[in-house]
Amino acid sequence: MAISGLVITFNEEKNIGKCIDALFRVCDEVIIVDSMSKDKTVAIAEAKGAKVVSQAFLGDGPQRTHGLQFCKNEWVLNLDADEFLDKDAEKFILENQYLSDSYDAFSFRVKNFLADELIDFSGWYPDHKVRFFNQKTARPSDAMVHQKIISTNEKKVSVHILHYGWDSLEQIIAKKNQYSTWHAQQLFDQGKRIGAVKPVINGLTAFVRCYFFKKGIFNGIDGITIALIQGFFSHMKYAKLLKLQRQEKN
Repeated sequence: MAISGLVITFNEEKNIGKCIDALFRVCDEVIIVDSMSKDKTVAIAEAKGAKVVSQAFLGDGPQRTHGLQFCKNEWVLNLDADEFLDKDAEKFILENQYLSDSYDAFSFRVKNFLADELIDFSGWYPDHKVRFFNQKTARPSDAMVHQKIISTNEKKVSVHILHYGWDSLEQIIAKKNQYSTWHAQQLFDQGKRIGAVKPVINGLTAFVRCYFFKKGIFNGIDGITIALIQGFFSHMKYAKLLKLQRQEKN
């Protein structure tokens, strides 16, 4: 069964070559939807044999949806540039195991790495993402951040995506800060309104869940650091939403 690889990019010259090479191990085409990168992303992608489509960033979900029209195959493997299939996921696809049932979307487990160190605590593993779906009946949501695949019959499978998303804690914090801005705006646009204590409650709840209930407590300084970052993200998302509400009233 032919498969289309789909990746959205912005300044991904570090990862895009390896990502495309990995996709071509299971896909017969790779489509790159690039958000006007300023580095060598486009040149590298084209040299690797991918088709590049330039599109100003529409948001996480809409950007992926835009790319689907250029995918000629029903089945789409939609990875980020810093994501790669583990051997078990490659086997799952190459052996056509996904065709044995009537599912139209598959959720893979994600192994998240900080540099080369696996973060398998504080709720970061198993982290499930749908990256493989049939575009006839499944599609990305319209969410600006952390979009999900809307499908008719999704299945979780115990195969893995390797996510090398950050080289440092500073990068994690920077990305989480950007995501919190996007998420706050998305909630505001959806009509979500909150009280003044919501940021504090959600931040504390996220920290407690990650540190105590998701095994961060057993991982020393790394465990408490990741739990604090998760609490920070949850707090800032709602703090920024609260600020948007106040600006609306002025």
